[in-house]
Amino acid sequence: MMPAEFNEISPAKINLFLKIIGKRDDGYHNLRSGVTLINLYDEVSAQKSSEFKVKYTGEFAPPDNIFKDCIVEKIFSKFKIVKPQYSFTIKKNIPVQSGLGSASSNAAAVLRILKKLDYKEVKTINFSAIGADVPLFVENQDSLIRGIGDITIKQSFPKYYFLLIKPIQNCSTEEMYNEVDVNDINFDLNFDTDEISEFDMGNDFEVIADRKYPEIATLLKFMRGFSDVIFSRLTGSGSCIYSAFEKKDSAEKALNLFKERFPDHWAVVVENNFL
Repeated sequence: MMPAEFNEISPAKINLFLKIIGKRDDGYHNLRSGVTLINLYDEVSAQKSSEFKVKYTGEFAPPDNIFKDCIVEKIFSKFKIVKPQYSFTIKKNIPVQSGLGSASSNAAAVLRILKKLDYKEVKTINFSAIGADVPLFVENQDSLIRGIGDITIKQSFPKYYFLLIKPIQNCSTEEMYNEVDVNDINFDLNFDTDEISEFDMGNDFEVIADRKYPEIATLLKFMRGFSDVIFSRLTGSGSCIYSAFEKKDSAEKALNLFKERFPDHWAVVVENNFL
């Protein structure tokens, strides 16, 4: 007999660097990114029910508790999988439209539950067709990401404490990619290997964010002035930004300074390598 309830944590990710390698014939972009998981989670639970349904709760849930473009629904519609008689509740602790990968992480958590429910179809699913970050979250480990997100190479990164900020501005992933000018892409493909090099730094979306969203540019400039900061950066295609520190107390001091200056912004100290 199957258990009546399953629970999975659904972690956020931070892009330590993100390079846009080129645009593909299918319209997608090939990327190169170092991604680390952090101890900020959504919480996914599946409860035995008379019918399948998905409900979102928590600080970052939509007003009616339903996303119109629900990624969980996409799993079943895209791959024609029979929906289980379970009610899925996803508590949204991760900001949405933030570059932290929460939707893809939620999808991966649901896929893990389906595997426990003995859904053989999970083995045949093209995870990147659900979302670019889904393969990363299915592996659930720090990785060097290549291609459209379909290539994940296990990677170890230094221990960091991050001051993580959510600007008031949201960033649509689609809109940010539409702003990418292929004529500005100049990455040397000889360096697109399975090894990280000195060319793997920065986030190519920051130029776009600086131009489109003055708020993000202002916040990043402020955050780069913290003492003991190693680097400050946009994660993913935004809008979240972060400062990395070697010590937790340095990150917490930066949080206090930030809240004094920007009291209305969501901000938190998180860490990687937490397991």
